[in-house]
Amino acid sequence: MSESPQNAVGAPRSSNRAQRLTGVALVLGSAVVWSTGGLFIRSLGRTGDWTIIFWRSISASAFLAILIAVRERGAWREAFTLPGLLVALCFAASSIAIIVALGLTSVANALIIMSSAAFFAAVLGWLVLGESVRLPTLIAIGVSMTGIGLMVSDSFGRGTLVGDLIAFVVAISYAGAIVTTRRYRALSMMPGVLLGSLVAALIALPFASPLAVDRSALALLVVFGAGQFGLGLALFVTGAPRLPAAVAALLGTLEPILGPFWVWLWMGEQPSTRALAGGAIVLAAVLSHIAAELARGSTGSATGGDYGVVRPKTSSG
Repeated sequence: MSESPQNAVGAPRSSNRAQRLTGVALVLGSAVVWSTGGLFIRSLGRTGDWTIIFWRSISASAFLAILIAVRERGAWREAFTLPGLLVALCFAASSIAIIVALGLTSVANALIIMSSAAFFAAVLGWLVLGESVRLPTLIAIGVSMTGIGLMVSDSFGRGTLVGDLIAFVVAISYAGAIVTTRRYRALSMMPGVLLGSLVAALIALPFASPLAVDRSALALLVVFGAGQFGLGLALFVTGAPRLPAAVAALLGTLEPILGPFWVWLWMGEQPSTRALAGGAIVLAAVLSHIAAELARGSTGSATGGDYGVVRPKTSSG
C-alpha cells in the first residue's frame, strides 16, 4: 500500500520539529553550563589568568578525548579536516580571548561586546549559508543586546580599547564556530573542539604557572575545565548544527545573564536593580522567541523560516 501524502509530508516535518527541540535543549544546556564560569573564576581567587586557561583547557581536552573514545571512535581524523581546523581555531581563540578580555576591560564592556555574537552569526549565516533571518529573530537579538546593556550600564565605559577589541574576537570566533558547525553539520565537530582546547593549552603554557596551584585549586580547575568548559563544548557542537546560526547565538545570550545569578546564589553578591531588570528583559526576549518559533510547528521547515533547511551556497565540504 502506498504512503498517503499526509504521512509522506508529516514524517519529515515531525523529524524536523524533533531536531529543533533537541537543538534548542542542547544549546540552552551549553549556555547554562557556561554561565557558571564567573563563579569558578571568583572561587579561584588569585590564580593567574594563563594558569586558569592552561588547566581549564587541559581538563576539557581530557573530558572530550574520553567522550570521543566512547561515542565517536572513528572521528579523530575529522579534527584535521578544514571544518575541524576552523572550529579548533574559533574555540582556541575564544577560550583565550574571553579570559584576557575580562582582565583588560570592564565586565560591562566585555559582556555587551560579546553579546554581539548573535548579530555576527546572523550576518555570517546569511553570507555563508544563505540563511534568511526573520524579523522576530532580529527583534529578539536587538532586545537582548539592549537588556545586556541595561544590566551592565552602571559600569559601562570603564574598560580599555585593547580589552574591547579582544572581546570582539570572542564574539566573532563564537559566531564563526556556530556557522561552521551548521555548514558542516554532517561531520562531527567534537575532535575539532578537542584540538582547539589543546591549542589553547599550548599557547597558555609559556605564560602559566601550572605547578604553583594547591590541591584544592587544582581540583576546582579540573571541574572547571571538564564539567564546565568541556561539557559545554560537547553540548554546543551537538546542538548548534540543528539550529540556524542566528537562533543558536541568540540562545547563547542567556550565558551572561545567568552568570551573575550563580554568583548571587552561592556568594551572596546581590546584583543591582538595573542588572536584574536587564536580565529579565533578555530572558523574556529569548524565551518568547523560542516559544513563538516552536509554536509555528512544522511551518518553519516548510517555508524556509528560522528553523528551515540550510541551503549552502556551494555543495563542497
